[in-house]
Amino acid sequence: MTMTSMRDPLVGHALDGRYEILERFARGGMATVYRALDTRLQRVVAVKVMHEGLGEDGDFARKFDREARAAARLSHPNVVSVFDQGHGGGRPYIVMEFVEGTTLRNVIGREAPMTPLRALDLLDPVLSALATAHEAHLVHRDVKPENVLISERGQVKVADFGLAKAISNQTSTATAGVLIGTVSYVPPELVVHGQADTRADVYSFGIVLFELLTGRKPHVGDSQYEVVFAHVNKDVPPPSSVRGTSWRISRDAIPPYLDVLVQTACARDPERRPRDARVLQAMLREARSALLAGVMDDPELTVRMTQPLGFADATAPHVPTLTTPTSPSSPDHPAAPVRHGLAEPVEAALPEPPTTASGRIRTTFTEDDLPRLPRPAERRPADRRPTDRRPAERRPDARVRRRPAPPVEPVGDEVSRPLLEHARRRTRRARGRGLLVLLLVLLLTAAVAAGTWWMASGRWTAVPPLTGLERGEVVSAGTAADLDVTFAEAHSETVPAGQVISSSPVADTRVLLESDVEVVLSRGPERYAVPDVVGKDVDAAERALVEATLAVGEVEEVWHEEAAAGTVLDADVEAGTEVRRATEVGLTVSRGRQPIEIEDGTGRDAADVGADLTDAGFEVETTRVHSDTVEAGDVVAQSPASGTAHRGDTVTLTVSEGPELVTVPNVRAMGVEAATRTLEQAGFEVETARAETNDLGLGYVASADPGFGTEAPEGSTITLFLI
Repeated sequence: MTMTSMRDPLVGHALDGRYEILERFARGGMATVYRALDTRLQRVVAVKVMHEGLGEDGDFARKFDREARAAARLSHPNVVSVFDQGHGGGRPYIVMEFVEGTTLRNVIGREAPMTPLRALDLLDPVLSALATAHEAHLVHRDVKPENVLISERGQVKVADFGLAKAISNQTSTATAGVLIGTVSYVPPELVVHGQADTRADVYSFGIVLFELLTGRKPHVGDSQYEVVFAHVNKDVPPPSSVRGTSWRISRDAIPPYLDVLVQTACARDPERRPRDARVLQAMLREARSALLAGVMDDPELTVRMTQPLGFADATAPHVPTLTTPTSPSSPDHPAAPVRHGLAEPVEAALPEPPTTASGRIRTTFTEDDLPRLPRPAERRPADRRPTDRRPAERRPDARVRRRPAPPVEPVGDEVSRPLLEHARRRTRRARGRGLLVLLLVLLLTAAVAAGTWWMASGRWTAVPPLTGLERGEVVSAGTAADLDVTFAEAHSETVPAGQVISSSPVADTRVLLESDVEVVLSRGPERYAVPDVVGKDVDAAERALVEATLAVGEVEEVWHEEAAAGTVLDADVEAGTEVRRATEVGLTVSRGRQPIEIEDGTGRDAADVGADLTDAGFEVETTRVHSDTVEAGDVVAQSPASGTAHRGDTVTLTVSEGPELVTVPNVRAMGVEAATRTLEQAGFEVETARAETNDLGLGYVASADPGFGTEAPEGSTITLFLI
């Protein structure tokens, strides 16, 4: 269990009696994010709680609620869903989807600088999320790597829509907090005017793209104010100037059109930027298509990247036009785009087809493009004579009729006939060769056009949007797009069972025909039943939890008078309850019988010692003995006298009854010697004394002290009085 999180006073507290705070997940300049359990729906959520002081202003609270409701209306696979909002202890909070994974900031730390294609693939879903927000008239205002989450399945999600706007409207202090927290991505107009629209998100996105491509931010300084000053007064440099690798020698370098895309998105003048994320996404996808086609330099595309209005109506990725190389010495045909990986030897073997001034293939022909074929000399039949009649086409009432031309008769004698036949054969051969050349040119032109189309577009297709579809719909969509679809399954907390969680490659990715697309279908929420571990040995209980894909939580050991040590007495989650993978289950384990310290009561009053032992939980047994040294009623001995024992064990007390009493024998009138022997045999000590009266000196016993027939302790002294 995570014990350090207990330092936060909110941990363990339930907001509005519903959201139980489990642990603190992250802390920022304006709010703290907690992992919490929605006890009503039994799902893990993320709760963002504003810091103290932000919710004291009623106007801010109303704006916060309004922005949270606006963000909750966004429904897109790349947007972190907002489930709920409220106030707890005067502090506003919002409840969001909990995304297990990492942030784009961590990815930048591991991978940056990235290849252009990797960077564009990562950020295209971000633009999809921003475009959806912009179409809903919602501006993010805080686009930065920390707000881009990447799940364990690789799904990209953008968080905190509308929250930055709510905070920035609170007070000047709060606005300063927003600026200070994100100075590396703040657009100039937000600094100068305090106002921002969709183009502010475009600027921040451009800074993020710059950071992915270069591994660092475009503006740095010794203080935050220097960075803000740079945003307002300095242009963002081309990313390639930071990377230093030329596109002429490396395909992983940054091409010129991508440099221009970043600078256009990061233009200090908002009017020069794309108007929203949808336009910027069209530009980014056209750049990505050019990278996939191997185009590293396209002057026309570079120029287009400076004119975002040309992309305003873009709805699909642009396929760059591959041009056929033309003579570099021709002033009407500029150099063709530089490409890597294209079949240049095949192009070199083909004749040059007609091209336009821009170097693109022309698919229509004019008379000047056709080969010049020899034509036979025009002759006039010898028997044809001039006529004074007007041609038929000049007569208004005449019909134009086409008749076969009259045969050409040889001129002169019969010797000229072979020459005329030879001329006719030459004419027919020349016409046949011309038609053959024309046909070859047309076929080659068509082949080049078809090959170019195939290389640039024909063999490519786009992965259709599959998220949220069911298996049958995915198969149909994959067949329509000429893709091979394979399926995998995974659990999901948000996607219903049987629907698509994600696809690889992602939607709108340009791939070759018959490419493999892996689709992950949801198996619904991942839940496992808690096994019954009560009564088992603790080791067996832990094995059972691990086999059930659960984890052992805090183990508490308690004394138990009946269960053996190591036996599980209780679990904090009831057996059979359906919980998520790796849920921690706390156990209560027996330590066995509790040992009790035994105090030695020897020499003390037996009644007091017995009462103390009984109160401690022991059974007390007593035996009685005579003692010459211990007073009656006191403890002579105790067993056991010290150490520990368990509740219900027996402690034996030996209690003194005092010394043993013996009857003093009657030795009256006996001689002193005989009397002494008798008393000593009875266990007494003997002393003699003369009687004070009647002392006759005879040596006989007259009396004794103690007196004859009385009881005295064994070993005590008997005094005999003699007469």
